[in-house]
Amino acid sequence: MISVPNVSALPLTFLGPEGTFTESALLQVPGAADMERIPSTNAASALAKVRKGEAFAAMLPIENSIEGGVPATLDAISNGMELRILHEVVVPVSFVLVAPAGVTLADITAVGTHPHAWAQTRDWFGEHLPLATHVPANSTAAAAHSLVAGTDAFQAAVCAPLVADQTGLSILAAGIEDNIGAVTRFVLVGQPGSLPEPTGADKTTLAIPLPEDHPGALMAILEQFASRGVNLSRIESRPTGQFLGHYIFSVDVDGHVRDARVADALRGLHRVSPEMRFLGSYPRADKQPPLIRSYNSDAAFGEAAAWVESLL
Repeated sequence: MISVPNVSALPLTFLGPEGTFTESALLQVPGAADMERIPSTNAASALAKVRKGEAFAAMLPIENSIEGGVPATLDAISNGMELRILHEVVVPVSFVLVAPAGVTLADITAVGTHPHAWAQTRDWFGEHLPLATHVPANSTAAAAHSLVAGTDAFQAAVCAPLVADQTGLSILAAGIEDNIGAVTRFVLVGQPGSLPEPTGADKTTLAIPLPEDHPGALMAILEQFASRGVNLSRIESRPTGQFLGHYIFSVDVDGHVRDARVADALRGLHRVSPEMRFLGSYPRADKQPPLIRSYNSDAAFGEAAAWVESLL
């Protein structure tokens, strides 16, 4: 398991302000509680601190069990100077509706929160505050802190219970998430360096550009995994912003780059998409090992390589 150096002079950063689910995720990383932690306003600014050497690593949300991938994080990691995912954390998500003292449900016409939090509480608002509008915020905590600062853009906010405790805002309703058991996956991102050692239950993240749009272009990418028995646990397309139809595929695969089947798949992928970006191999948060058939084991790949060598 990765741990951050508590003797490092560099701080850790996270999607702030204080009290976010992201900070809770960061505190689950061994050593993080003993280091200086500074909030960032968005994913791009957090990763900019890492790229400039102003922070050792950044903790950011990358995937939600309800809404899927977090575009801001996926795009910020896939572009710019190369970075590496060092660690992942999965955090259960529960929300409360908070407001300043004296505000009641009848007073609320607008609610501030992060778009993912709003998406996860739509049913509750449809039943209890159907006319309330959503005001997007950079984070759930940022919305709550705006209430403390006296914003007039909204009268209430959806946030984590921890933020309500920290700010002293009144809780008007608790457990308002539509899907009990929803979780968000967070990743700790740092500069390239030593890879975490394989654990047998690992994940590798890649950003794979589609070199050209033609029939079978995506199949040429996917078959590199399928033919080697490498399972994809997530695949999403993200526009490059250059022109319509130009995409990068953000992919999570089961396994570590030091696993023979994964390494061989990456060799094949590099031939198909030379601009592919390796974003890291790291332990899975759920510690679940992949199902590997005998002919896709490291031993099988080693024996096959030795057999071809004997022919030469």
